[in-house]
Amino acid sequence: MSHSDHENSLSEVHQKIDPSKAGNRWKKVFAFFGPAYLISVGYMDPGNWATDIAGGSQFGYGLIWVLLMSNFMALLLQSLSARLGIVQGRDLAQCSREVYPPAINFILYLLAEIAIAACDLAEVLGMAIGLNLLFGMPLIWGVLVTLLDTILLLYLQKLGMRKLEAFIITLIAIIGGCFLTEMFLAKPDMHEVVKGFVPYLPNHAALYVAIGIIGATVMPHNLYLHSALVQTRKINRNHGSIMKSLKMNAIDSALALNIAFFVNAAILILAASVFFNSGHHDIASLQDAHKLLAPLLGSKWAPILFAVALIAAGQSSTVTGTLAGQIVMEGYLRIRINPIVRRLITRLLAIVPTLIVILIAGEKMVDQLLIFSQVLLSMQLAFAVIPLIHFVSDRNKMGVHTISLTTKIASWCVAALIVVLNMKLFLESVGDWMTGSNVWAQGLLSLFVVLVAVLLLVTTVYPILLKRRASNISVHGNIPHTLDTVVNQFKQIALALDYGDNDLKVLHYAMQLAAPQTKLVLIHVVESVSASMMGSEAHDYETRKDRDHIDQYVKLLEAKGYSSSGILGYKNRSAEIARIIKENNCDLLVIGSHGHKTALDWLFGETINTVRHMIDIPVFIAR
Repeated sequence: MSHSDHENSLSEVHQKIDPSKAGNRWKKVFAFFGPAYLISVGYMDPGNWATDIAGGSQFGYGLIWVLLMSNFMALLLQSLSARLGIVQGRDLAQCSREVYPPAINFILYLLAEIAIAACDLAEVLGMAIGLNLLFGMPLIWGVLVTLLDTILLLYLQKLGMRKLEAFIITLIAIIGGCFLTEMFLAKPDMHEVVKGFVPYLPNHAALYVAIGIIGATVMPHNLYLHSALVQTRKINRNHGSIMKSLKMNAIDSALALNIAFFVNAAILILAASVFFNSGHHDIASLQDAHKLLAPLLGSKWAPILFAVALIAAGQSSTVTGTLAGQIVMEGYLRIRINPIVRRLITRLLAIVPTLIVILIAGEKMVDQLLIFSQVLLSMQLAFAVIPLIHFVSDRNKMGVHTISLTTKIASWCVAALIVVLNMKLFLESVGDWMTGSNVWAQGLLSLFVVLVAVLLLVTTVYPILLKRRASNISVHGNIPHTLDTVVNQFKQIALALDYGDNDLKVLHYAMQLAAPQTKLVLIHVVESVSASMMGSEAHDYETRKDRDHIDQYVKLLEAKGYSSSGILGYKNRSAEIARIIKENNCDLLVIGSHGHKTALDWLFGETINTVRHMIDIPVFIAR
């Protein structure tokens, strides 16, 4: 199915986990834990390592307080993202589509995709560098090897959300274990480490590195992702259940992000202990750090652990980047595509530029490419943070769960700080690019900066100046007011509906083929994971809306004098349509066609050919 009219984020895992059905009290509590750990990997990805290493090698333990402050900022913003998903039942991309004009939404979508590709670029480079450091594999081959994790991700998703979360937590444990061992080998001065928590900037260079650390902390795709992942837990929609879910997710976020803080702090402390104290103050690249660990620490295990942690960081982060890509595409564009294709698109957008740079400029440009990915991320961050604060501040949508005035002020202060610092990094990078460029290139870059500024202004002001759209938006579009008829001889006609543009054609053709005594059996298969797991017992948002939609169609047909009924199917689409047809003794199936061929059938999925081989009645394809 190409265009998705369903409102669920990550529908294949939506409300799949039901904490209320867990065994004892502790199992019910732990059932809420998991989403934040998938988020936390974005805060310890290879893109953050360079700034941590640079901070530690140049200024010793003096910038640990910057990491702590960044962690508090991340915790606040991620809690807002989780609150949005829990209370509204929509992710950040869906809320943006509801509020902003189509043109602005499309630009926001493109920026989100660029950010995800940039993040994936850092993961590709990190894992390739890790393979190079550990096995001596050339970077170009390491980059190509990262394509294989497409298969791994799909396998993990097939096993279920809890298995995926367990895999990520295992990788986090590997990263943490590696750096805990590195800390033991480095033997840092704990007195100096404690002093590093006192805010102090020795010079302007330290300020620049601090900006880099803060700018690399909050990842825009994590804000989209967290608002969707919290919806994998099934909760009742009453005040008490929502408050409990908010509390559990706050604890989950605090634990997970503090682990991320430990990893980043460990990298900085390691760099301070090994490089700063030995006079190596210019270490910034991952390769240089790896090369010096063994001679400076006197252990062959130090560089091995460093490389293993780097591979684990790259692998864990790339999983979450793919899920974020699915969320923004479905949320902004209402398009669902084959998970394999979605993964390949995300990965190729990272691999192709990497291969081009390595082939043309050589491996020496890898560090610059890593920095460039962080610049792209910094440019996009404002366009995720600002809408998020607007949405959780909207009392019409959030009700009693609207953030307090204190939280709102703190959120806008954090947003302002992060946006200013990231835009400063962005503008300085643009200034560097303009140096030595010709007049035309400088003009285009200047125009680009102006457009970014205008978009930032619109993103900030639009929700304030214009009224929000009604909260009870139509999930599946408008229901037609009139239906014309022609009679025929069929007794039971099945109508397969996908709640898309073809539904009207299916209805009209079925009415033309119906006789006065014909019964029309309307069929729609719910595609949420909650429905596929629990069948008719499902009561998630998508199932309820699908039932309402089919009931409205039934009422319209009955008003026109047709005997009709609406039946929802679950699990496998084709098998459910065939089952319902057989159980209701239908003698004709009317089904819509998307007009896809070969590659597009594989991309969006196809139903007609599968269904027609499972039933023994005529199939009328409405085109």
